[in-house]
Amino acid sequence: MPRFRLTQLRYQLQHYQQCRRSRRQLLALDDRLLEDIGITRAQARKEGHKPFWQQTSFKRGPDENR
Repeated sequence: MPRFRLTQLRYQLQHYQQCRRSRRQLLALDDRLLEDIGITRAQARKEGHKPFWQQTSFKRGPDENR
């Protein structure tokens, strides 16, 4: 049985909070900024309304660490 680690739980909660914040910010972007990052309004809405625990459907670039 895996051991419960408080630090792992804390990290996961911080990750969920960051996902929620990022998705809320994505919904607030105007069409010009969405075009700058290469996504449509429909894609932004789809991603922005996902629950925070679901992974993103966008692929990360080669310069991003995760």
